[in-house]
Amino acid sequence: METVEIDMIPSDEMRAVVIDRFGGPEVLTVRTLPVPETKPDQILIQVKSAGVGIWDQLEREGAMANLYKIQTRFPVVLGSEGAGKIVDVGEKVSGFQNGDSIYGFIWQRNPKAGFHAQYAAVNAEQAWRIPSNLTLEQASALVIGGATALKGLDDILHLKPDEKLIIVGASGTVGHLAVQFATRMGAHVFAVASQDDGVALAERLGAKGVVEGHTGDVALSAREYAPDGFDAAFLTVGGEPAEKALTAMAEGGRVAHPVGVKPPKIPSNVKLLPPYIVNKDPENMDRGLMDRLNKLIEAGPFQVHLDEIFSLDRIVDAHHALGSHHVGRLVLRPAN
Repeated sequence: METVEIDMIPSDEMRAVVIDRFGGPEVLTVRTLPVPETKPDQILIQVKSAGVGIWDQLEREGAMANLYKIQTRFPVVLGSEGAGKIVDVGEKVSGFQNGDSIYGFIWQRNPKAGFHAQYAAVNAEQAWRIPSNLTLEQASALVIGGATALKGLDDILHLKPDEKLIIVGASGTVGHLAVQFATRMGAHVFAVASQDDGVALAERLGAKGVVEGHTGDVALSAREYAPDGFDAAFLTVGGEPAEKALTAMAEGGRVAHPVGVKPPKIPSNVKLLPPYIVNKDPENMDRGLMDRLNKLIEAGPFQVHLDEIFSLDRIVDAHHALGSHHVGRLVLRPAN
């Protein structure tokens, strides 16, 4: 457990990223709000870093509210994952104390006061100690991508040691974590990545074979890596690279993808598994899944790759960056 020097809450106000309606990046504003109240089952976090992901864009646009059938109450403070240090502990909480560094998850709470702010009140059941081999900033961008990757590999594909696995989108938010989890689970990983920096990242993280998804010959490279075909495929993106990758699957090979990824045409000899959502509960992440995730990470060197870090005032730039090429994760660093 990492314990850090405590900063006193300077006032009852904080700066936060707020939306008052759904829409494009133009609805994002940074303004002053009250610091969230710490409820009995919560811990108050002084946010040091927070992940910025495609789910933040979908929440900003209203797609998440539609998915979970939520009548949103505005204003909404965005940010579903983040990390920082505890500055207040609810009276019903045990196992945490002021000064502890944690990472946590705030999903479709209504009204939502998320991690894209200087302070966030987190349900204690949705907070975890930062693995010793990760920095606080890396942990701030771990929960959603990590849980999505591990659930797909372990609970959906039931990946086994020595199986050959192809990961499409292997340098992205979910994919670069999946490369590491699958390797740690004993699989032989072939990665389809994006651009030279994506290829380099996938190689560095343990993929034994890598091809660039748009300029490389995906089908040929995959067949050369696994002449007898792949046992499983994990798609974090769809499109032409995924379609070409699936031509190298073995008879009866399994294909998994999370909700939101549109799979390409599937060969007749391949089994497409139902799309999955990482947390069906609109407020909570599965703690059993997170316990497995933390254990796997603690087993050896692990990296949450941070492509760019934005200040709170650059939140619009961060949302624009979600739609452009980047590898790994984007994070926001609130000023405290």
